[in-house]
Amino acid sequence: MKLRPGTLLVLGLFIMMGMSSCVHDYICQCKISYSGQPGLPEDKVNKYNVSDTKKKAKSACQDLSKTYEKDGVKATETCDLY
Repeated sequence: MKLRPGTLLVLGLFIMMGMSSCVHDYICQCKISYSGQPGLPEDKVNKYNVSDTKKKAKSACQDLSKTYEKDGVKATETCDLY
């Protein structure tokens, strides 16, 4: 069975698309808020670039969420994909 050049081109494109991963660039946005005493800094937002699949990027981003407490001051960092 002979394949025409156009068929080979289409077949090659499908193979290339199948081999490419679904890795994209995402932005992880982390909001830091403070509580516990008067005169604390205002909320702060940090942004980080994450390059991965959406599921892995979301998981890695949310893993950055933490709560810290020291000397009556509580800092809560909440992270999610933006």
